[in-house]
Amino acid sequence: MINVLQYSMSLIQDEARQLVQTGVVNRQQPIYALCKYIPAREWSCVECVLENNDYLLRDRIGDLLGREDWTND
Repeated sequence: MINVLQYSMSLIQDEARQLVQTGVVNRQQPIYALCKYIPAREWSCVECVLENNDYLLRDRIGDLLGREDWTND
């Protein structure tokens, strides 16, 4: 039996936020850029979750993350 991770919108956002914070991707890149960091067998599931939440792969990662609060302002 293959163990496939179930993706939710919050999990995708957390993954994207972590990639942005570590500098692997930036907020201006399209959401599609995340496919390099999510296993290929799971990407179709991620696409479905994004589609069900009205996101397009060409939308910016920043749109996916929404507003962020900074503690050092």
